[in-house]
Amino acid sequence: MRPRLLDLFCCEGGAGKGYHDAGFDVVGVDIEPQPRYPFEFIQGDAVELLADADFLADFDAIHASPPCQAYANVTAWRGDQSAHPDLVPPVLALLEAQHRPWIVENVENAPIRPDYILCGSQFGLRIRRHRWFQTSWRGFSLLPGCQHRATDIPFMHKAERAFADALGGTWMTVHGGRQAIPPAYTEYLGGLLLEQLTEAAA
Repeated sequence: MRPRLLDLFCCEGGAGKGYHDAGFDVVGVDIEPQPRYPFEFIQGDAVELLADADFLADFDAIHASPPCQAYANVTAWRGDQSAHPDLVPPVLALLEAQHRPWIVENVENAPIRPDYILCGSQFGLRIRRHRWFQTSWRGFSLLPGCQHRATDIPFMHKAERAFADALGGTWMTVHGGRQAIPPAYTEYLGGLLLEQLTEAAA
């Protein structure tokens, strides 16, 4: 039986696809409708559900990707970071208060501990997208560092459909691709989550 993973702030399912490929049954939660999400989906407030112990009892692990706009370079450049909700601190507090393994993801400079810093070039993807991940087990990455190539597609490239396809999100809209975590990142992290569950069971 596959373990169940709760994918909070799931958007169109980039993270969820990686965890599914790693061996999880995935349930996504987002406050907005996500008709392209490829797995079971619940429309709801992720923070509220993360505080609901009865709801969490059905899951073996949790991934959370709170909105990144409060820390993203593009919103800093536009000068509107303060217009976006800062959900990282309350999400971290709720995750740390429960006892199943978890991962929280955000952009560089978000107030999370960068246990894993992942880039598309580490997985052979033709994209440049750096993401920070804090884990319940204080991990560290054994992957090689970034190996950017001149042919890599940078984030917000004008050929945005090409970017979404290159990160492995061929089912997504262009907007979904702009927000997504490449599934390769969470397939790698999902393997580490499975190790944590195996150790806990032993």
